[in-house]
Amino acid sequence: MAAMMGAGGTAPDSGEEVPGGHVDAPSLRWFVMALFFIFGGITSLNDVLIPKLKELFTLNYAEALSVQTAFFAAYAIVGIPGAMIVKKVGYMRGAAIGLLTMMAGCLMFIPASSSATFPVFLAAMLVLGAGVTIVQVVANPLISLLGHPQTASSRLAFAQAFNSIGTTIFPYVGTIVMLGSLAKVDASKLTGEALTAYRVAETAAIEHSYLGLAAALLVIALVVWFNRNRLKGERHEGGSVLASFGLLARPRFGFGAACIFLYVGAEVAIGSLIVNYMMEGRVLGLSESAAGKLIPFYWGGALVGRLIGSALLRVVNPGKILAFNAVVAIVLLLVSTHTGGQVAAWSYLSIGLFNSIMFPTIFSLASEGLGKRAADGSGVICVMIVGGAVIPPLTGHLADITHSLALAMALPALCYALIGAYGWFARRPLVASA
Repeated sequence: MAAMMGAGGTAPDSGEEVPGGHVDAPSLRWFVMALFFIFGGITSLNDVLIPKLKELFTLNYAEALSVQTAFFAAYAIVGIPGAMIVKKVGYMRGAAIGLLTMMAGCLMFIPASSSATFPVFLAAMLVLGAGVTIVQVVANPLISLLGHPQTASSRLAFAQAFNSIGTTIFPYVGTIVMLGSLAKVDASKLTGEALTAYRVAETAAIEHSYLGLAAALLVIALVVWFNRNRLKGERHEGGSVLASFGLLARPRFGFGAACIFLYVGAEVAIGSLIVNYMMEGRVLGLSESAAGKLIPFYWGGALVGRLIGSALLRVVNPGKILAFNAVVAIVLLLVSTHTGGQVAAWSYLSIGLFNSIMFPTIFSLASEGLGKRAADGSGVICVMIVGGAVIPPLTGHLADITHSLALAMALPALCYALIGAYGWFARRPLVASA
């Protein structure tokens, strides 16, 4: 039995063992859900940061979306090493390491703001993304292990709802703090010392926001560290980094990992362009600040969808739900790009509702049957989240060369088409554990 002891030697949850080496530990589930809230909220702040930096440094779409490239590149760099760290030190200590790395990334916004230099902001995003990667390597398999394997998709979807609470709250607050003053000055009309002074003043709001996050992350990391011995009986299979990538030879896992790449890329590309999309005359013609306040509707849709999905996934085939949601996302993109005004705006924002269950469902379907190699699989999948570094700038490049955000949406639509195909492919349960 995977017995569990709390801090100070007190017994927390009963640690009831369930089939497949899973553990029933309700309080730890809430801890993992808190991790989802934290890294979800911080990731979604990029959607506010991108239009801010685009205006301050007079960037085109591809350049502005390199913020996502820096952030999500960390998944490719740190995903497998992060999994190796977690296998060596355990889930709780791994979470503490990830949180402290996130704190370091937030603190790097101090020199970024002081220098008012775009590459320094990108470096801070890379470190912040590295911390988020380690935390996600912990969170995804841990929530799957804390309960019966038959309900892993449902449980992960419910945990992703907490991720969506963060992605709904953080952008709204970030919009008020970071975008409120953008309409006052046009950076493209400033030069020399005036431009430098303006950038330093405006980036101070970014610095203060991330300093507050750094303080909060330090407190949470300390709490996690003091509870580092809560989870007993962890078992991780040894092996090299290359052995982890050997999992890609399994069709169900390999196709699923590719779909994680596509899904994250599509979701991030659409979310990153919300402000600029809503500012277009064809759509709503809003200011940066007003458009930024619509970001929570996109991520709020994901929150609602994950709450509904956590129930539906218990009774409806996960693969079929995934295929259905992918098809609806394509339809919404077509409606949005071929209409205008409120219809175009709300069909675009509604895609978040159907994105909702994609990540947890793909993750669970791909990870089915991995057993003790769950941490390896999570590491490889976290590497594939690098799609968020690739698809958004490619979408931005399409927008730059076609001079149309609507035409650029063809790339996310293609991503959803392949995800729908995976849902249909993986609709049948894995017959035997690998």
